[in-house]
Amino acid sequence: MAQRITTLIQDRLVVAVKTLYGADLTATDLPLSNTRKEFVGDFTVVVFPLTRVARKKPEEIGAEIGQYLLQHVPEIVDFNVIKGFLNLAVSPRYWQDYLSGIYSDTTFGIQPANGQKVLVEFSSPNTNKPLHLGHVRNILLGWSVSRILEAAGYKVFKVQIVNDRGIAICKSMLAWKKFGVGATPESTGMKSDHFVGDYYVRFEQEFQKEYQQWQASAAGQEIFRQHAKADESEATFFKGYKDQYFNQHSALGAEAQEMLRSWEQHDPATLELWKTLNNWVYAGFNATYDRLGVSFDKLYYESDTYLLGKDMVEKGLEKDVFYREPDNSVWIDLEDAKLDRKVVQRRDGTAVYITQDLGTAELRYEDFGVEKMVYVVADEQIYHFQVLFEILKRLGAPYASGLYHLAYGMVDLPTGKMKSREGTVVDADDLIDEVIAEAWENSRERGTIADLPEKEQAEVIEQIALAALKFFIIKVNPQKRMIFDPRESVDMQGTTGPYVQNAYVRIQSVLRKAGDEDLSAAAEYGTLEKEEQDLIAQLAQFPDLIQEAARNYDPSIIANYCYNLAKAYHRYYHDFSILKADSSAARAFRLQLSTAIANTLRNGMDMLGIAMPERM
Repeated sequence: MAQRITTLIQDRLVVAVKTLYGADLTATDLPLSNTRKEFVGDFTVVVFPLTRVARKKPEEIGAEIGQYLLQHVPEIVDFNVIKGFLNLAVSPRYWQDYLSGIYSDTTFGIQPANGQKVLVEFSSPNTNKPLHLGHVRNILLGWSVSRILEAAGYKVFKVQIVNDRGIAICKSMLAWKKFGVGATPESTGMKSDHFVGDYYVRFEQEFQKEYQQWQASAAGQEIFRQHAKADESEATFFKGYKDQYFNQHSALGAEAQEMLRSWEQHDPATLELWKTLNNWVYAGFNATYDRLGVSFDKLYYESDTYLLGKDMVEKGLEKDVFYREPDNSVWIDLEDAKLDRKVVQRRDGTAVYITQDLGTAELRYEDFGVEKMVYVVADEQIYHFQVLFEILKRLGAPYASGLYHLAYGMVDLPTGKMKSREGTVVDADDLIDEVIAEAWENSRERGTIADLPEKEQAEVIEQIALAALKFFIIKVNPQKRMIFDPRESVDMQGTTGPYVQNAYVRIQSVLRKAGDEDLSAAAEYGTLEKEEQDLIAQLAQFPDLIQEAARNYDPSIIANYCYNLAKAYHRYYHDFSILKADSSAARAFRLQLSTAIANTLRNGMDMLGIAMPERM
């Protein structure tokens, strides 16, 4: 219905412009927007661009088109022109009929299958530490984008590539081997991914001790004398020399690198240790994913994919997309795309990360045959994905035009940044626990669920806490860096998930009191209040906003829509009587309106991975 009225108006606008000015335009040339609240109307047409075809002032054009639409579109009952803006008012009867058609539709907004397939990659953690706050934003964005794409009609495949190999993983393995003394998650009572993460931190701590001692040694001082700049302090020099020390001088570094070589040579003992620690981490990851309500259709592992892409390098050489240097390394020149030159294969024939990503993209296309691939990865990797997508385009990959990097900003806490190697990272589980604690505190102050059994109270609190966490992160445009404040996230009066949940709970209370009532009397409701018409118009935006959010891979569009709809309903509930309306027609109509809003809030929040409680 919402699309029908906008489509109807745009189709008539095309005819109006042709009839009045002889110009052949399309509906896309005449976009509609929602009329701003300070003006009267439902939809607005900007007529300034028509001055070149009409050769008249914008005010005259607006008046002529408005009059034409008033005569030829029964749903348009009034218009006004303010400078170059034509505001159109839709018939209250149209909105009433619209509500009658959607209020009982529990799937309102969800659109039919469009026949297109899209793959969304998100999370993709390393197996040397638990999921942390940065992963939480990644996971919530990936999940909500997937749900929104499904609602927009796509067949969606949710995947992740687990970074389960490399020097970072070997650091955790080595630290456990040297310092673990046979400890296990079970023997220590620790969550298994936290257990492994502690050994990653332990490696860094032991490495720092070793590095400090070396700096004061004769060998360290000699390196400083030979390589430091004339005015460079020891602290500054050694801070920048850390990686070189790890690779060239460190005993721990040498052991970690030897362990990596043993893994690459398939040493049985090393592989067994690797599998043991990784399995501990996977169990921990899965527990966190379950808490967040997240799942995947397929997992890829870097240990399986790191050799992929070599065939694509050979094909690229055959097509002259790549070229070989005299030292046998293979490169691509992307300077014409302002992306510089990029190595795709080392001189010894080994792959680099970009090569692996080329192979993984091809493997996923073979697995799923998708038209689009969305990579949810922090904005630190923008250049990497620009290069990857450009290479796939030049290789002629059939999915190249559908590649998208959903780059998101970092998440900070009010106390500042996180650093995982130093052990100051905020683990996802600890963050969830903190938000749950805040939700309990909030609930005790209000006392609204104190009469429920303890188990049910805990379930409600978890729903509220997860809504707080998810909504607070998702409501921010992905491209923006953000600060997550656990206390602010549970504020029942703020722009929060619990605020939206509360609107839904309020409606459920109204509907329970109304019982199973026949609402056919709503058809006799005579005069819509402006607030009621505005609420129905707001509902009518929902299907189009789902498409917009899917098109832009931006869940904040849905989050903020849900908040604004909840806010409008809270205000309406305060200003108008529903169950004690002054007529049976008004009561029935307002129950229809409340039902439609509840369905819409539930569907919208479900796209964000947020459940709606019956009480809170």
